[in-house]
Amino acid sequence: MKAEQNKMVGVDYKLTVDGQIADQSRPGQPLEFIFGTGMLLPKFEEAILGKEPGDKVAFTLEPKDGYGELIAEAIVDLPKNIFMVDGKLAEDILFVGSQVPMSDAQGNRMMGIVKEVGEETVKMDFNHPMAGKTLNFEVEVVSVRDVTPEDLQGHCSCGSCGGDHECGGGCDDGCGCGDHCDCH
Repeated sequence: MKAEQNKMVGVDYKLTVDGQIADQSRPGQPLEFIFGTGMLLPKFEEAILGKEPGDKVAFTLEPKDGYGELIAEAIVDLPKNIFMVDGKLAEDILFVGSQVPMSDAQGNRMMGIVKEVGEETVKMDFNHPMAGKTLNFEVEVVSVRDVTPEDLQGHCSCGSCGGDHECGGGCDDGCGCGDHCDCH
């Protein structure tokens, strides 16, 4: 059976960024997804289209085909006082590199990364962590099968996710699931 639209596909993968392994599937825990449903980057799926179990492929995605270019407007200085919890500054989350879940004025949830902590402001980056990065993948298709009713329950079974976090902001810490997974 070949990887194609509406098939459950399992892949072992390694993602290398800037010469370092950024993410990879765990042994015995392939990334499983329903092909063609927007769970993965379109160019990732394009690279494995028609592949069968045992087939291996290596490919590179430029930023435009991955998580986009860095957007300067997504790096903002926020007043330090918005990080107050019960009248005290939340110093446990205010350090460079910390990922902080936040909401915009419309209530949309997003993940920001602390870039700098100043006297009055905190510089936050709301770009995707892989924005502006060239993604180098090594992928082996390990399974292809028909989708079952259980598969449609909306779970994410990639090894990196573990299924115990919030999606749309946390699933893709490099994980191939992307921001569209429906982890539970």
